[in-house]
Amino acid sequence: MLKRHGVLPGFSITLGFTVLYLSLIVLIPLSATFLKAATLGWTGFWNAITEPRVLASYKLTFGASLAGALINAGFGLLVAWVLVRYEFFGKKLIDALVDLPFALPTAVAGISLATLYSGKGWAGQFFTPLGIKIAYTPLGVVVALTFIGLPFVVRTVQPILEDFEAELEEAAASLGATRWQTFSRVILPALLPALLTGFALAFARAVGEYGSVIFIAGNIPMVSEITPLLIITKLEQYDYAGATALAVSMLLVSFVLLLSINALQRWSQLRRT
Repeated sequence: MLKRHGVLPGFSITLGFTVLYLSLIVLIPLSATFLKAATLGWTGFWNAITEPRVLASYKLTFGASLAGALINAGFGLLVAWVLVRYEFFGKKLIDALVDLPFALPTAVAGISLATLYSGKGWAGQFFTPLGIKIAYTPLGVVVALTFIGLPFVVRTVQPILEDFEAELEEAAASLGATRWQTFSRVILPALLPALLTGFALAFARAVGEYGSVIFIAGNIPMVSEITPLLIITKLEQYDYAGATALAVSMLLVSFVLLLSINALQRWSQLRRT
């Protein structure tokens, strides 16, 4: 009997390289972050992460990230639906523009958004007479985080929509279901796991975003200052322990939120089966 040879080396070698790679890229840096933060002691660590200015930055960072991810969950689903279900002039161009936040440098995105939504910008000039200020406010942070998170939802939902069987919709319609009933009871349950995944990815990206936010946020302490900016500020002041303390707190909160989202996704999949 001939022995089958795989394209890649054996399990032991590939597993060893995998563990080594993850250790160098993920585990060792994260461990170093926790160890550096531990030098503050529990009291110093708690004081560093609960300062009023830090708490205000948490509120803005996580609140704006959640808002941006929720907006992208709704409009990202709509964009994916249009790209999959309809044929129109310029479809390929719009499909390519969806990936623009991936390719565009974050600093360029931030400067562009700040220019566009400033009081005299192309878009901002229409909101100013209404008393709505976007640039250099928390609302501008939400706009920036929505911009960078849209591709995650669209590219996650789009393949599921492409593989969705149209016969299921036709069967629901033949049984007397309305359009809303067909969407909510037939289409949405099939899309929900992918939609939650896209939401989680958009949220995770938004929490750690820096470059596209600082130009439009205004960076006003207690008002429009995000936590990543505070981390950079502490690093510039050579307060490495304080910076790592903030990084650890953000990491733990993000991990708990993502774990909750994954648990919800798992529950939705079990409910379907």
